[in-house]
Amino acid sequence: MTAIRPRRSVLYMPGSNARAIEKAKTLAADALILDLEDAVAPESKDLARKQVCEAVKAGGFGKRELVIRVNGLWTQWGEEDLSAAIAAMPDAILVPKVSSAADLQAIEERFSGHDTGRKIAIWAMMETPLAILNAGQIASAGGRLRCFVMGTNDLIKEFRGQHTPDRANLSAALGISVAAARAYGLVVVDGVYNDIQNTAGFLDSCKQARAYGFDGKTLIHPSQIEPCNEVFAPSPAEVEAAQRIIAAFDLPENKGKGAISLDGRMVELLHAEIARQTVAMADAIAAQRDL
Repeated sequence: MTAIRPRRSVLYMPGSNARAIEKAKTLAADALILDLEDAVAPESKDLARKQVCEAVKAGGFGKRELVIRVNGLWTQWGEEDLSAAIAAMPDAILVPKVSSAADLQAIEERFSGHDTGRKIAIWAMMETPLAILNAGQIASAGGRLRCFVMGTNDLIKEFRGQHTPDRANLSAALGISVAAARAYGLVVVDGVYNDIQNTAGFLDSCKQARAYGFDGKTLIHPSQIEPCNEVFAPSPAEVEAAQRIIAAFDLPENKGKGAISLDGRMVELLHAEIARQTVAMADAIAAQRDL
């Protein structure tokens, strides 16, 4: 089985705020998106690029996954952002407004000639109507693509819709994106929850995202990290049940069977596969705790 890396909590940090970037080294987020795009005013773009790339090069973030979100190539900052981000060698570069596989190809081409020493992943923002309509094509692009990140605020804007507590108006976009990601082996992370003070609403949003199949959720405030981590982690009861299923299928008398009886119910091989994923995630999270 491929090694699992938790992406339960993925925190946006404004690249223009040096204090916030330094504080990020102490936060229990699984991943950090150091942002050069939406969170940075035009007059601060150059400063943000310099600060973010210097911080990534300097390190000190422990096991946290480091992602730089660049401005789009069509903007006046995009080309320089991407070149500087590649040189900084983060774990991934997050590309905004991806609407087709061709958009990703244009990014891939910018890596040519750069000796990064290791393979920097590409994460793609899913935040336009075309992105949703082309989700399968984008997910199949291959190359460095590893993750979809939902841009739900931008989707609502582009749909000319409104934010609703149940997100029923986004259900098609969310479901299509999860399906496309899973079809091509990608990680997929849900969009942000805007009302920082509404802890109950945020918790419901996390639970809904996990039910959809998302690996985690993007966050806009450190206070959202702990509840998000809890929701997207297997509970002790889930881990115990998974271990029982694995142990049952490992018994000599059950070798080669497609289904067995366990605790009065039928359990199939697919349940054993899910159980192994659950235990692997729990182990990965345990290893992540010494951030």
